[in-house]
Amino acid sequence: MTITIREGGPEDIPVMLAMLDSSVEWLVSQGRTGQWGAEPLSENPRVAESVAGYMDKGRTYIAEVDGVPAATLTLSDGPGDYLSHLPPPGEPERYIHWLASDRRFKGHGAGAALLTHAAEVTRRAGISLLRVDCYAGDDRKLVAFYEANGFVPTQTYTVGEQNDWPGQVLARRL
Repeated sequence: MTITIREGGPEDIPVMLAMLDSSVEWLVSQGRTGQWGAEPLSENPRVAESVAGYMDKGRTYIAEVDGVPAATLTLSDGPGDYLSHLPPPGEPERYIHWLASDRRFKGHGAGAALLTHAAEVTRRAGISLLRVDCYAGDDRKLVAFYEANGFVPTQTYTVGEQNDWPGQVLARRL
C-alpha cells in the first residue's frame, strides 16, 4: 500500500463529496448523527458551495492509496465566517477545512498523511501555526484523532440554529 498526496482541483469536488457521504454513512451506522446528520452531504447544495468556496480560497489536497482517492482536506489562510466570534490568533496561520476520508480506507493512515502534509506545506510557507476545528460532541473521538496527530485543543464553541453543535478548535505549533 502506497499513499501519495496530490493537489486537488474543481474536478475533484464529486470525489470529495463522495468521501463526505462515506463518512456520514459510517457515522450513521455508529448511531452518531450529531456531527453531520443522517443524510448524504452531497444532497445539500450549501455543502458543495462550501467545499468549492474553500478550494477557491486555498489549496486542496487528495491522499490516494495505491492510486485511489482516499482522503481530502483544504488548507487556507484562516477559519470560516462561522468562527468570526472567536478571537483571531494574532499571527499568520494555515487552517484546515473539510478533512474527510472514504471509510473504505479507515485505518490506512491517509488522514494522518494529509495532516503531516498540511504541516509541511505550512512550515515551508514560513508559518508556524496550523489550526483546525471539528465536532466535539458524543465521545470526542474526532478531537482525540487530531490530538494524536500533534494538535492541542484551544477554544470551544457552539453553532447551529439552537447553538447545539459543539465544536473544538485545535492548534499545532510547527
